[in-house]
Amino acid sequence: AMRFMNGLSQIIGSLGDPPACKIIVETLGFQHLDLEVTIPRVLIFRDAIIELLTVEMGPKMTHKAKEGFAVFLNYVGGSYIYVRVKFAERIQILTSSWATASKKAVDEVAKGDAEEGASEEGYSGASGEFGKKAKKTGVPASKGVETKKSKGKWFTGKKGSPRGEASKGGTQSSGSEGSNDFRNTSVPTTYNEMFMFNAAVMGFGAQNWMHEVLASFDTIVTNVSNSYRLQEECDVLSLRMSKYKGTIKLGEYRSVMLASLRSLVKDWGSQHEVAWSWLWENVARMIKATMGKPAYQERALAQFFNSLDETSMGIWRR
Repeated sequence: AMRFMNGLSQIIGSLGDPPACKIIVETLGFQHLDLEVTIPRVLIFRDAIIELLTVEMGPKMTHKAKEGFAVFLNYVGGSYIYVRVKFAERIQILTSSWATASKKAVDEVAKGDAEEGASEEGYSGASGEFGKKAKKTGVPASKGVETKKSKGKWFTGKKGSPRGEASKGGTQSSGSEGSNDFRNTSVPTTYNEMFMFNAAVMGFGAQNWMHEVLASFDTIVTNVSNSYRLQEECDVLSLRMSKYKGTIKLGEYRSVMLASLRSLVKDWGSQHEVAWSWLWENVARMIKATMGKPAYQERALAQFFNSLDETSMGIWRR
């Protein structure tokens, strides 16, 4: 009931500012995606509210007031229906692209394929091992050896240099080490890895609050259509972020997020851009609604508990 009254008060308070009213209604519609809002249900809800106000206010609830509330509630209900129908496609895009970026859809399949391949392709000895690698790459073993030796020259310097005057054994050894280092360069393949890489490249590596968002981001995306779970996660995230000092610019996370997703989702397009921007805008609004409040709430709770006697504290502990 309290959440309902707060939402209703926010909408009524913003009626004089249409752009702000639109944002509030859209945010509330986003939080009601898990509810099936239909026209008959909106009419029932509207009539019940108007009837309640008529009973409580009596003659003060004039005919114009009833018409005003009817138009107002029709707008809100219609907006909720529009958000649910229009943004269903966006939620589908979010779900599919997140499965690709987080590798959730292919992990089990890849694991099964790896186990099957390991059981079918048994080998022994150094020649057998290299033959398997050549078989995967489609290059004969002898040609692979030559390629490995030629790669060694890239890392051993030019002829006549101190490194070039080294013995053949030393040249081959240093070339082998260099080629191994080159091959072992890891490329980010999951969202978390790509996000950390892009954050460092874009100069946001020192923004430690982004780690808190990153830790909760999977839960946020997977519960995008569950309003209560999403609100709970944003509230908890806001509490954790309140421990960090300094200015927190949520738009910085959005920039790194989009850059990471563009690199991981192969079929990325304008619809993906719109869907993910829309998701983060709504999440950012919910986080901003509680940012700055935990410090004041903590002091108020501390004063409250300090004022309780032992009996009252015992009741609270139970």
